[in-house]
Amino acid sequence: MDDVGRQILALLVEDGRRSYDDIARRVSLSAPAVKRRIDRMRADGAIRGFTAVVDPEAFGWRTEALVELFYAPGTQLREVAASLMRHPQVVEAWSVTGDADAIARVRTSDNADLERLIMDLQSDGRVIRTRSQVIMSNLITPRG
Repeated sequence: MDDVGRQILALLVEDGRRSYDDIARRVSLSAPAVKRRIDRMRADGAIRGFTAVVDPEAFGWRTEALVELFYAPGTQLREVAASLMRHPQVVEAWSVTGDADAIARVRTSDNADLERLIMDLQSDGRVIRTRSQVIMSNLITPRG
């Protein structure tokens, strides 16, 4: 990807609703040329999609936490993913190196709801232990 492509991506990360005309003015291309580049980036997988960034509190999610999950030996990653997908409070999850087998970023209405979620995750016997960190404040927002 060239410098112009990186500039276009940076502008879209900043505001995914920018018009082709606005981007074109900022990178010194025509709007059709910008559209072609964006279409190519989507086809190549450099741009995987566009989404809205919402305020979690607008949905009543006042507690956010990282939950380290420790699974029973032999638990497969597909089982982990399937289990986590059943909980809408889990907004992201990763398999990781280190002590934990996975880490989930969760949003709940309050600490009691977080506790219920953790107990529910442990209820099927595959999660043998968890360790949680409640997020106090956001220091850096996602950059794309």
